[in-house]
Amino acid sequence: MHARIAVAAVLLFGASVSAHAQGGARGAQDGAERGGNMAGPLGAAVGSAIGGAVGTANEILGIDRRERFRIYALAERRPSFVVRGAVRVGTVLPEDGIVYYDVPPEFALNGLNYTIVNDHPVLVEPGTRRVVEVVN
Repeated sequence: MHARIAVAAVLLFGASVSAHAQGGARGAQDGAERGGNMAGPLGAAVGSAIGGAVGTANEILGIDRRERFRIYALAERRPSFVVRGAVRVGTVLPEDGIVYYDVPPEFALNGLNYTIVNDHPVLVEPGTRRVVEVVN
């Protein structure tokens, strides 16, 4: 019994730290991997749930940088590209017709670009054009 409580505490701490800057899907994936490594299938399930919840709450930018990034992106006055339908985390943007911009180093988001879609800044994985965060 004490071992299960210890595993749950380790999973909670590990998932919350790793998911803090990752977002829901990535937090869930990382939590599942860490939980599975520590406690097998049960640990993977618990780690995934905790990592996803923490990642969704904090998203990639986190609470402290989110508003600053939104202000930065809108102040740049980049053109907004229109995409039909709702743009959410996981949406793959069209291959043509959208311009992607580097995220300034002050936001510490290496490996991501941003663009403006339907009047909202979005963070995008450049290789896949997959939206990883919509900044409202």
